[in-house]
Amino acid sequence: MFDSNIYEIFDSLEDGITIIDVKGRIVFLNKKAQKLDNIDLNEVVGRHVLEVYPSLSQRTSTLLNVLETGNSIKDNTQSFINFKGEKITTVNTTLPIIKNDKVVGAIEISRDLTSVKKITDELINLKNQLTIKKDSKDIERKLYTFMDIIGESNEILSVKNIAIKASNSSSPVFIYGETGVGKELFVQAIHTSSSRRNNPFIAQNCAAVPEQLLEGILFGTVKGSFTGSEDRPGLLELADGGTLYLDELNSMPLSLQAKLLRVIQDGVIRRVGDIKEKKVDVRFIASTNLHPEECLKRGLIRKDLYYRLNVISIEIPELKKRKSDIPLLVKHFIEKYSIKLGKSNLGISDDAMESLINYSWPGNIRELEHTIESIMNLKEDNLITLNDLPEHIKACKDFSLQNCIEQYEKKLIEDTLKICDNNVSLTAKKLNIPRQTLQYKIKKYFGSNIK
Repeated sequence: MFDSNIYEIFDSLEDGITIIDVKGRIVFLNKKAQKLDNIDLNEVVGRHVLEVYPSLSQRTSTLLNVLETGNSIKDNTQSFINFKGEKITTVNTTLPIIKNDKVVGAIEISRDLTSVKKITDELINLKNQLTIKKDSKDIERKLYTFMDIIGESNEILSVKNIAIKASNSSSPVFIYGETGVGKELFVQAIHTSSSRRNNPFIAQNCAAVPEQLLEGILFGTVKGSFTGSEDRPGLLELADGGTLYLDELNSMPLSLQAKLLRVIQDGVIRRVGDIKEKKVDVRFIASTNLHPEECLKRGLIRKDLYYRLNVISIEIPELKKRKSDIPLLVKHFIEKYSIKLGKSNLGISDDAMESLINYSWPGNIRELEHTIESIMNLKEDNLITLNDLPEHIKACKDFSLQNCIEQYEKKLIEDTLKICDNNVSLTAKKLNIPRQTLQYKIKKYFGSNIK
């Protein structure tokens, strides 16, 4: 059906490739598809697709549907049992193979979601158990309160004041701030101080789940809504009477944002594939690590959804804007890791504290905490000195923001290159920047290119 060199190319791909002929018989599976389905090509070539995948049918098989209609199917989530009895979940794009204006076969490109689907199912089941058994002390996790928010600066006290007022309301809240500033800490504190404190608190990072699965996770599914689906409540049902926190809302597909808007407005949900509706009483809190205006400008959040969620708006300040709180935070983290690591409380020298205060902290409170944890793991005496600080913090003699960021960036690139054995492509992937950008920065900071 294709030239042999095309099959070699298919074998090098990270996605699974399945090809059937006009009679529905398997012609080819690339190496990824063989691994995904745990089958050998020689075992299945020439067999009908329904023989190899007995849990599918003429109606549910995307390959057979495309073969019959000649129409493509894109980004279709499918769960099925292969002929060895293993459950597989994929998102598929299926295309007809046309020759001389006739459909002579079909090709399917499959991305494996099996492990992600398993993890998300387990997560939903766990959250369901937490909801059902919320009175059980050995199951329910302790949520943060306003007492856990460390700081006495005007900046943080002002934000705490707004958040405390928000806890006395059931209106939606929109929180934004850089990564590491402690957005979820505020979200949990709002919940634990509200009238909903004894009801479920459910958090979901919208960027942590493929968009093909996110709708089912939020709204739930009914058996038969897609191949392999089961009757399962979504997070909106599990959060009934309580609070649902949607982190990185800007990562949610716009089509799903429209469905979420209806829930916020009407308090009604419908599971994926269901015809019945159900009322829910959920308090919504959403957050982004980008400024809302930037999200709207780039079309990452629907305007109508944003205005509906932005009833109470809270901006969490970056650590560099509340530097007077750094000594309190350092003291708090030293006490925390003294207990965790079984060490006596450490002191800290004045010059070390000065360096911590003057550093720009691009990773915010999370970076500060990890820095203290790292130091305490290695300390043998009772005083943190300037020599104990990471080089990129000690080297920050010029306390301008640009210089501190560059020092941090240089150290991060150097450490990641070591982890990746100087593999630039892998390093760029881990840092989430283009390879060309990384090459430029390597030349800038280290004076050479790495192949």
